[in-house]
Amino acid sequence: MKLWSVKTVTVMVLWLTVGYLFSVGLMNGKAEVVMDEQAHLISSSCGQHNSTQPIDNKGVLNLAVWNIYKQKKPQWQQTLTSLENDANLILLQEAKLSLKLDRFITANGLHLAMAKAFKLFSTPVGVMNLSTASPSHSCAFHAIEPLIRFAKSSLVSSYLLSNGQTLLVVNLHGINFDWRLQRYEQQWQVVAKKIALHQGPVILAGDFNTWRNERLEIVEELTARLKLKEARYKSDFRHRVFGYPLDHLYYRGLNLVDAASFKTAASDHNPIVAQFTLMASEH
Repeated sequence: MKLWSVKTVTVMVLWLTVGYLFSVGLMNGKAEVVMDEQAHLISSSCGQHNSTQPIDNKGVLNLAVWNIYKQKKPQWQQTLTSLENDANLILLQEAKLSLKLDRFITANGLHLAMAKAFKLFSTPVGVMNLSTASPSHSCAFHAIEPLIRFAKSSLVSSYLLSNGQTLLVVNLHGINFDWRLQRYEQQWQVVAKKIALHQGPVILAGDFNTWRNERLEIVEELTARLKLKEARYKSDFRHRVFGYPLDHLYYRGLNLVDAASFKTAASDHNPIVAQFTLMASEH
């Protein structure tokens, strides 16, 4: 049996690494947004729509937050249907815009806004908002994982409210493989700037990958500076790693009625559900 020389092995590893990085780069592409008024076509990093319908129902806003695990588990549609029956707005992470999910969205008359993280066999994967009313504006942002080089995405969207205000919604899937947390902080600073500029109500939610204290401290410091409150849960079955919850819901300028997280076998994460009421507009 002939042994390969160190030089040969080194060259092979180098070419494999270059090939991997090139392939992942193609899959990531640029930060792009998908919106239903564009017939589900990926466009630039931002999209807008002349929406006149408020996202709330007579001052009540029902919300769900869930990492759907790329719809890998067979029960995902049953759980998503349960969420859709009650929610005005569903914030998904690791959503794969498959034909089956696309049909679900259409059949239920939902509006779509999605920030593509990467494409898996030409199918976009990323964070996704499903809503009863379309957003007036949405922008997608990328953050690249330092080791595996796959992108995580964030979606910043604006929705009209029945009290005349505009609700800013940030749906974020946090970088996972960044031990020094430099890129994790950079990912957060991008959305923090958007929140700081907004004068009305805010919802910030998603799978933040806060699996150690240093990660949670970054989120807590940023949300405190932006005067965001974290939801308190009647029942808390959020997925935890090393004792730390990964999924979060923060808000500002809204009245939280209640929030809960319940168990499901349809993903490796459990959903968060919450109900808000609007505050009286100052205008």
